[in-house]
Amino acid sequence: MLLFEKWVRDIRREFHRNPELSFHEYGTQELIMSILGELGIECRKIADTGVIAEVRGRCPGPCIAIRSDIDALSAHESLTELNEDYISRNPGVMHACGHDGHMAIVLGVARLIREKRNDLCGTVRFIFQPAEEVPPGGAIRVIEEGGLEDVDAIIGLHIFGDVELGDINIRAGPFMANSNRFTVKIFGKGGHHSTPDMCIDPIMIASEFISSLKKSVSKKVSASDHVLGFGTIHAGKQFNRSPDEIEVVGSFRTFDDADTEIIEGTMRSILDSLMVSYSMEGIVGLPSYDLDILHGYPVLFNDPVFTEKASKLLKAKFTTVDSHAEAIFGAEDFAYYLQEVPGMYAVIGTRNVEKGIVEGNHSSSFDIDEDVLAMGVELLYSIAVDFLRDPGAYLE
Repeated sequence: MLLFEKWVRDIRREFHRNPELSFHEYGTQELIMSILGELGIECRKIADTGVIAEVRGRCPGPCIAIRSDIDALSAHESLTELNEDYISRNPGVMHACGHDGHMAIVLGVARLIREKRNDLCGTVRFIFQPAEEVPPGGAIRVIEEGGLEDVDAIIGLHIFGDVELGDINIRAGPFMANSNRFTVKIFGKGGHHSTPDMCIDPIMIASEFISSLKKSVSKKVSASDHVLGFGTIHAGKQFNRSPDEIEVVGSFRTFDDADTEIIEGTMRSILDSLMVSYSMEGIVGLPSYDLDILHGYPVLFNDPVFTEKASKLLKAKFTTVDSHAEAIFGAEDFAYYLQEVPGMYAVIGTRNVEKGIVEGNHSSSFDIDEDVLAMGVELLYSIAVDFLRDPGAYLE
């Protein structure tokens, strides 16, 4: 293994040993700043637990940002044949989504850019962003605190455990979905099961809502363009009594705001209809409902011009680049950056059956084939350098 690749691998393992939850990444922040300091790269704190750094070339030019997320997940890491030397030392917290690899990759790019700075005109900004895992996320904070000031473009990547090692997936336009949480509270009139004519059963109303929503939405929005599910249902405490209210919580994701509006409108239409059909003479104001929809991360939209140019570059360097990959129902707050400046987000695979690396992201046994680290460094470094050389080709 080349010394540089070992350096990147060792950094990844150190991050993996010491995972921290969203907006609590103080040790992670300290380690990032220490490594950047050793590389001679100036940096500062941002968004409480994040880090921002820059390397300037020998002459003025455009600025491209490279982002890494830095937070871990609430998960107890399982001991495997692979991770004995670097398993999490923080019980109940784990880098189960590859952010440890992302940090190591971006630090690797920073080291190369620093070494080659005299050959470059322009600036590369490195954003180590906290709290990607928990909406509203850390990207908004980074933007509000000037993290994208004077930035002309931005790039990032994500390691995926269900994509084969070295496969690079890119897509112009919508690439990752928005995320939306809904909470429905239905209010009825509780009472004993022996007198159903005196009750308005919110459980029955909720059951009809649940059974009809998916069918109704599927007639209006293609199955390939949305996902919808129910997560929790809470009602009642007595087996022989209809409760007064019920709460249903779920989520849905789409690739288009118009589809989001269709789903919201369908929810309200069904609920309005159910309120009428379950109303009873003499009972005023019941049944009723509250519908609250919390919009999470927006659709991640890769700039078409930037993505086309980057795809051509990557296809000349890698053998397995799919520039028309299927859109992903996962959500990412990198989407907020792409609402501000042009850029691209890519997926790079780490699945390797021969090495036993087969778990998907967020699994308690998730791990990466560390060969993906060098590939990730080359991917981001190549785009950043090419952009500084010819920004017009990416921004026209």
